[in-house]
Amino acid sequence: MPPAFVHRITKYDPADRDERGHYTGTQDTASDHGPVEAAYLAAIAAFAEASGIDRLEMREPAITGFVHFGLEPPTEGHGLAGLFPPDLTGYHDGAEICLPVALELVRAMLRDQGAWCRLEVGDVFTVHVGWDQYVYVGTDRPCADAVAHTRELGLFAEPMAASPYAAEAEEHEVTQAADEDFWARVRMELAARQTVLLEEAFVRNAARWHRLTADNLDEVRAGFSPRALLTVWPDLDPAVGAVLAALPEEGTVVFVWEAQDSTISHVIVDDSEYQELAALAAGMRAACALPMDLDDHHPLLCAALPDSDGVLRATW
Repeated sequence: MPPAFVHRITKYDPADRDERGHYTGTQDTASDHGPVEAAYLAAIAAFAEASGIDRLEMREPAITGFVHFGLEPPTEGHGLAGLFPPDLTGYHDGAEICLPVALELVRAMLRDQGAWCRLEVGDVFTVHVGWDQYVYVGTDRPCADAVAHTRELGLFAEPMAASPYAAEAEEHEVTQAADEDFWARVRMELAARQTVLLEEAFVRNAARWHRLTADNLDEVRAGFSPRALLTVWPDLDPAVGAVLAALPEEGTVVFVWEAQDSTISHVIVDDSEYQELAALAAGMRAACALPMDLDDHHPLLCAALPDSDGVLRATW
């Protein structure tokens, strides 16, 4: 169950809304990177203190991907520099973080720097950052003092029935756990093909790629990020020229290739960018083009990593 009490925290005076609830005032929809932004963080901290919360869980974390919708340009590191290592170790679904780090994540989200996640403590406390400096705080108690403090900070805390960014209850696309049965099927594919390509999506819009063999399977498995989405594809094709020649005349694909140093990279390209790919072909040992359209999305296998107790809690 979601928290019983939800407040929409904004810098927008409710008196400046029309009959449909749309804001008509003069406040900018971007963060001021200053006192107003600091007021948002102080308000969230007040609700957390009133709720007895000092640690939160990240849910469904994401970074800037193929499309960036923020008002501000994306920044290097997605706003996560200083909070997580460059490889984003520790930034994953279910990771528990302290309140100060959570507030810095809220700051990055208010600035549209590229990172986004839900911050939650079960049905006790939630923080969801939406578009245009809208923040939704859910609590299991009224938190009247935090509401009053929010007003003292110059912000508005409006009661809401629910957060529009609450996790949706409908069935998720991926419901299979990457359990031992899944790995037995991977081994069957390896026995038939010798090598397969595995896509490890560790957060939304970010993936690592691995060429699996029977010899390296256990080593690769040991390095996966918790709750990662694992998608198994046929292996890269050493006939790079043929892969390039077979690209669709129109549309967008995920182009994956292995460089001469064995590193595997990917890029999302459309038909206007094929010529640039061709210029890179000489440095590729093998490649493939994977469809973006879900109707054409037919991997060999797909599953998400369960937690150590065997329960699948990741939502993809």
